[in-house]
Amino acid sequence: MTPASQSDVAPLRRVLLKHARDAFVSDMDVARQWKDLRYTERPDFTRAVAEYDRFAELLRNCGADPYFLPRDQTVGLDSLYVRDASIITARGAILCNMGKPQRRTEPAAQEAALEKLGVAMLGRIAGDGTVEGGDVAWLDDRTLAVGHGYRTNAAGIEQLRALLADQVDELIVVPLPHWHGPDDVFHLMSVISPIDRDLALVYSPLLPVPFRNALLEREFGLVEVPDAEFATLGCNVLAVEPRVCVMVEGNPETKRRLVAAGCQVYEFRGREICVKGGGGPTCLTRPLLRS
Repeated sequence: MTPASQSDVAPLRRVLLKHARDAFVSDMDVARQWKDLRYTERPDFTRAVAEYDRFAELLRNCGADPYFLPRDQTVGLDSLYVRDASIITARGAILCNMGKPQRRTEPAAQEAALEKLGVAMLGRIAGDGTVEGGDVAWLDDRTLAVGHGYRTNAAGIEQLRALLADQVDELIVVPLPHWHGPDDVFHLMSVISPIDRDLALVYSPLLPVPFRNALLEREFGLVEVPDAEFATLGCNVLAVEPRVCVMVEGNPETKRRLVAAGCQVYEFRGREICVKGGGGPTCLTRPLLRS
């Protein structure tokens, strides 16, 4: 398979997913794991499966061909959020090393699936280095922003920099705030979602000033998420093509601001699969091919 372009906004053609029925497995598994994984509430298994069915159908209707990871006893509920375990580049996949200890087995599970799909392996983050895919965002095909926080550390960022030395002109390290502490699910993409090459959805109260200024210097337009819609994942929006995006319903002001910026917005119900676990549509997807 030809790898994805180094973009978070080009038209999405092939995407890796993990269906809720295979990540959550059963109500018993959900009951056993959700508190330890710091979900805000216990997801309802039946409703989660129904929500995911509609989410996957929405992606298909937007032109994306899904490949579903199989059920795997070595991983848990959080394997639903497939973005975090790998990074796809023009030369192949980089397997992450998870900062959240309960998720350490996920990259190996993804590796088997990616190899089956014929995706080349560029490398992996190892040892004391940690990187999670939710901390990595392409601003353009030669510029990568990487959040430095509790999930992605300095050693992991330096490994990533070395692996991408001939593929990026600039790797921007973005220091992340403490926010709710090391047990939270906070990533860089909690506060920025690229929507087009010159447009991003942001939550400015948690953006470092130098990074926000860098976006403005690159002539990005910034669509601001209101305070009231940050906790309901208003800032976690998936671009399926430039200025066409998918978001969790229940964020009407963010949607209005995106539409005012010239975007087409599709919504899905994500209370069970997104809001309770703190992961929106970018977290649910690992793009494999953007054209």
